Amino acid sequence: MSEISVEQLSEEQAAIELERLAKTIAEHDFLYNTQDAPVISDADYDALRRRNQAIEQRFPQLIREDSPSLKVGAAVSEKFSKVTHKVPMLSLDNAFSDEDVGEFVGRIYRFLKLFPGSPLGITAEPKIDGLSLSLRYEQGRLVSAATRGDGSVGENVTNNARTIADIPQVLNGAAPDVLEVRGEVYMSHADFAALNEKQEKDGKPVFANPRNAAAGSLRQLDSKITASRVLRFFAYAWGEVSEMPASTQMGMVEKFQSYGFTINPLMRRFESVPELVAHYHAIEELRATLGYDIDGVVYKIDDLALQQRLGFISRSPRWAIAHKFPAERAFTILKGIDIQVGRTGALTPVARLEPITVGGVVVTNATLHNEDYIRGFDQKGNLLREGRDIRVGDTVIIQRAGDVIPQIVDIVADKRPMESVAYEFPRLCPVCGSHTVREEGEAVRRCTGGLICEAQAVERIRHFVSRNAFDIEGLGEKQVEFFFNAEDESLKIRTPADIFTLEKRQAASPLKKLENIEGFGATSVKKLYAAINERREIALSRFLFGLGIRHVGEVNAKKLARAFGSYAKLAEVALAALVPLEKSDKGNDAWRELTDVEGIGTIVAEAIVDFYQEPHNTEVLSALLAEVTPLDEVHEVVSGSPVAGKTIVFTGSLVRMSRDEAKTMAERYGAKAAGSVSKKTDLVVAGPGAGSKLAKAAELGIEVIDEDAWFTLVGAD
Repeated sequence: MSEISVEQLSEEQAAIELERLAKTIAEHDFLYNTQDAPVISDADYDALRRRNQAIEQRFPQLIREDSPSLKVGAAVSEKFSKVTHKVPMLSLDNAFSDEDVGEFVGRIYRFLKLFPGSPLGITAEPKIDGLSLSLRYEQGRLVSAATRGDGSVGENVTNNARTIADIPQVLNGAAPDVLEVRGEVYMSHADFAALNEKQEKDGKPVFANPRNAAAGSLRQLDSKITASRVLRFFAYAWGEVSEMPASTQMGMVEKFQSYGFTINPLMRRFESVPELVAHYHAIEELRATLGYDIDGVVYKIDDLALQQRLGFISRSPRWAIAHKFPAERAFTILKGIDIQVGRTGALTPVARLEPITVGGVVVTNATLHNEDYIRGFDQKGNLLREGRDIRVGDTVIIQRAGDVIPQIVDIVADKRPMESVAYEFPRLCPVCGSHTVREEGEAVRRCTGGLICEAQAVERIRHFVSRNAFDIEGLGEKQVEFFFNAEDESLKIRTPADIFTLEKRQAASPLKKLENIEGFGATSVKKLYAAINERREIALSRFLFGLGIRHVGEVNAKKLARAFGSYAKLAEVALAALVPLEKSDKGNDAWRELTDVEGIGTIVAEAIVDFYQEPHNTEVLSALLAEVTPLDEVHEVVSGSPVAGKTIVFTGSLVRMSRDEAKTMAERYGAKAAGSVSKKTDLVVAGPGAGSKLAKAAELGIEVIDEDAWFTLVGAD
């Protein structure tokens, strides 16, 4: 239903959708505000709220009592005592474009009945990505601190707040008798990195981003834990005040500074939409250099008397709005370019960035694809970014979508340092010093060092134990490097087989045991050995993928496993295959059997043959197969199938099924689906437009039937 546009919803559908959205948004509010563990990005969350708002605007009669538009935050945790806010802590409406800002200001003018162009002061300040906190002072002394909670009731975190250096215990000067100062608790990038480094060293979970770290640190039952982490606080708003010390937003914030609070130095006052938008974009470009996370800019009417007149709409003030940054895009600084050498020898440039949080994830690096991309060209020689190259020191625009690796999409040319120089892609491997080559027609440059290059060996092991290959828990990047570089022979892992002999070698070694080495321990070593032993039998497709054969990724590994059924059969064919020297040469039977696999062309087949006919690889495989058994591919076959064991070729335009469905169907009935017609073909299923394969079948005298006859034959009609 969520895919149906709001304009197309019937009233009944709208009611169902509002119920779903209310439940979904409430769950995400709980995870974000109470558990400090969001599972979706801010952009996805905002999209849910926008859809809810749009449906309510079209069907106001359907607004629910539990509508997200009427609620703020989430219920407080039972772990803390409760504090009732004298003045509710509301949230802000969002703007997502420059045009939305103009709409916001236009609404203000209309509501106040101001003439267009009349002076109207509006403040603009960075929107801090942290945890909202309300501090209550009586007679100038801090008496309580509370989180926003559900807007009306928050969690009492007074003891924790007292540990934050930016929060004064006693106010400077003559403050009102009662003053509630509100603002944002946050963690700087430097303190976040230090905390995660300590968490990792102590074997504890690391935080996804500074906001989660700040929220989790403030909401500790033990204030000693909060005190051990560096939290900071920006003051920018207020709740109950016994006597207002200023008549403007800017004046109030300046008063906070005089009382001893830290205020944001980028807060400014403007009188026009173009000025607001220009400040927004200036802050957006400065974002990576601030040292803390922001996710937009907040605009507020400066005159407090006008704020009073404007009032509130449900959960948000009419006089303020948050102009959010694009959720998947950000500006940052390119600090350096590293070259990673992959398991196939490919040299991949990686951008090292000033840390920036994008879509709820701290981004510190991004892909630069290849040397042409850095120079400003695509693989065909066409200009990228209007020919702008990428240099160290540039202000760059990065983009991140979902789980896709972030990439640099452009640079800000007028911010390029005067001393910058064009990047020179290395002609020698940075790991082993071997020459690098770039084959004709390829965008990738590769190291020629092959098996003498340690980077490739380490990467091969990492790939072997990765999630979609052998998936051995406890052998992460750091552990692989440790074992690879170990001096003790009982600990060395240089080939896949070494993984499976590790426990035996350690048991026989009189030297230092793994469990006594820092970073391990008896329990973790026991779990590691168990994880390794669980993989002594493994699915054939995972085994093939883990070998790291060039061009044999996860998809092709599954195709090969399905086609050959057993490792022995595939190895036999690969070892016997003769690669054609010329295009006119068809190779031998084994070569044709390999290339006959649906989706496996000559390039992939040649890589497989090269791999199996390399003597060193044969040695590595023999050692591995002494420890590991690849399981035969098993397909559930319909009993009594008339096509069991036969080779079927589907050709032409199939109407009742796709080509993939046809292949799967053939396998389900015990047949093998081939890509080309040969003497081994038993049956050809031809649809409209069948050409050369149909002619080949006639030449060889192979039975040909149409699609309907196929369904009748296997009894699927």
